[in-house]
Amino acid sequence: MKEVFSGSFTQQEPIPEAGIEAAMRILQSGRLHRYNVAEGEDGETALLEQEFAASVGSKYCLAVASGGYAMATALRALGVKAGDKVLTNAFTLAPVPGAIASVGGVPLFVGVSRDLTIDLDDLQAKADQADVLMLSHMRGHMCDMDHLMEICDAAGIKVIEDCAHTMGAKWGDTYSGRHGVMGCYSCQTYKHINSGEGGLLVSDDDELMARAIMLSGSYMLFERHLAGPSKDAFAQIKYETPNVSGRMDHLRAAILRPQLADLEAQVERWNERYVAVERGLADTPGLTVVQRHEKETYVGSSIQFLLEGWGDSAVSEAIARCAARGVELKWFGAAEPVAFTSRYDSWRYAPNEAMPVTDDILRGIVDMRIPLTFSVEDCALIAWIIRAEVSAVYQSLER
Repeated sequence: MKEVFSGSFTQQEPIPEAGIEAAMRILQSGRLHRYNVAEGEDGETALLEQEFAASVGSKYCLAVASGGYAMATALRALGVKAGDKVLTNAFTLAPVPGAIASVGGVPLFVGVSRDLTIDLDDLQAKADQADVLMLSHMRGHMCDMDHLMEICDAAGIKVIEDCAHTMGAKWGDTYSGRHGVMGCYSCQTYKHINSGEGGLLVSDDDELMARAIMLSGSYMLFERHLAGPSKDAFAQIKYETPNVSGRMDHLRAAILRPQLADLEAQVERWNERYVAVERGLADTPGLTVVQRHEKETYVGSSIQFLLEGWGDSAVSEAIARCAARGVELKWFGAAEPVAFTSRYDSWRYAPNEAMPVTDDILRGIVDMRIPLTFSVEDCALIAWIIRAEVSAVYQSLER
């Protein structure tokens, strides 16, 4: 009888007790709004911003309602307006082109390489077509950031980093989100710290952060931001910037602060599980594990592999066989978007041109979450199941 995995791929760990206690204090106070503080209080949201800025080495941080809101705010702060083209990855999730479209911008898709990062040759070829790049570190894979910044600096392109999957990751000694002019993070349930929904935005630029704070709905209370620029930065901006309210509240900030304090330890736990799956999949016939760059320090909260050259029916069969044994895989190459999978040609509100090399890579991308509710032993079993079922299908293809 074949072994079946019985764990849930969507079950997260509970909120830490310190977060629950902090949340109860906020609920009992009734002061949930970020600017509703008692005399002498800084407030949970302002403290979270200060702590997150310090954790990544940023001058400023703004806590907002979601990662998608953070990206749209960054675009607005940079002055992206209706009709402006914005470069972004062809391999990403829907909120990234969605943020561009939400401000009236037009996504200009850049291809993907076999290591699932932005194709730097394609970026170089398209560098003269836009002034802003929304760089998605999709599924936690970071490209050669040194080379990317060389291309963008030479072309005068401002880089916004989507770090939804790379909170706590680094390129060399620099944290994800700190190469570009602004970095955007998500605190949604499936990310690295969990408040259900939520986002964080960092920058060292006084003007950009002042605009972002006003956009988030600070009214004239910007001086209450412990991780914001001085009031001088708001002198003119406060009159010119619309209020597009999307603040984070004290309740979510209270839940997040203890998780942020534990993030480094959580990253180690994720990576133990990632390595267990990676080792179990090594040398599986017909399956290619995506390689990591030596300068990248990653957070292994999900893993991806390629079924290169497989037909659609064979990929579907392998995924179905794994599902029958309790292993939930997502296929980004499917013709129709399902759940959290989609491709650049799925977003029909955005123009796109066929990219044959990228299309071949996308066709074979398979993705799997690795929640911390799995043990290392669970991850070894999951890899064993994937290996067995992928191998069985691959053998039938070779006959």
